[in-house]
Amino acid sequence: MPTTKTATQKTPTKSSVKKVSTKVTAKVTTKATPQVATKTSDAGTPLSVVIRRRIEAKKARFHANDNISAFIQPGELDALVDEVAQKMQAVLESLVIDTKSDHNTQNTSRRVAKMFVKEVFNGRYVEQPVLTKFPNVSRLNELMIIGPITVRSACSHHLCPIMGRIWIGVLPSKESALIGLSKYSRLTEWVMCRPQIQEEAVVELADMLEKKIKPIGVAIVMDADHFCMQWRGVKDRDSKMVNSVMRGAFLKDSNLRREFLSLLDKR
Repeated sequence: MPTTKTATQKTPTKSSVKKVSTKVTAKVTTKATPQVATKTSDAGTPLSVVIRRRIEAKKARFHANDNISAFIQPGELDALVDEVAQKMQAVLESLVIDTKSDHNTQNTSRRVAKMFVKEVFNGRYVEQPVLTKFPNVSRLNELMIIGPITVRSACSHHLCPIMGRIWIGVLPSKESALIGLSKYSRLTEWVMCRPQIQEEAVVELADMLEKKIKPIGVAIVMDADHFCMQWRGVKDRDSKMVNSVMRGAFLKDSNLRREFLSLLDKR
């Protein structure tokens, strides 16, 4: 009679059950653990997008001629230059410029990026210059004219240069604060170092001066060449734009306005 072999099943010991159980539990636990957000949650996001989100969160405006320095943290301007340089490189490539073998354009993207962020549009990204105010001890209330102040800007439409001059007339009150003459130039440069429209730029400058020194009157005249007309488009190299803003006493008193404008003709 043949012998029948019975299959014997090995009963797992307590220790082996424990090992299996531990292994499975560990696997499930790992899947269920949520990822913890770190401080570097913006890693990989372009800096321009991060700055834009900060501005939008405050519902602030960021037009071409707006200052956005309040939303830029220390050290970020260099990183912004890096980002603009990458995108400017893409522009050069789309213009079918061989920046690899053309030694003249090998570093053009970075030069242009640095020029935009650190120089010609710098008025968007840095804080307003600090103004030293002096009390009007002598209680001066006579007409002062500052200028011509050299203006360098760019038109918002084509980013072509705007080159010109500005004259500022101030009629202080006896209670007005006085600022140093150099500060008029610094404020003008800060406003103009952005993509601008001339008629908006002079209004912005007049608003700022009224707020800072609280005079009886402010007058501004700007005379500029616009390369968007001279370099492209109609290519009329003799065309200029002259405009003015009159506030307070300059708007109401025709004699004061006439005195201011006549003195400009002699400069």
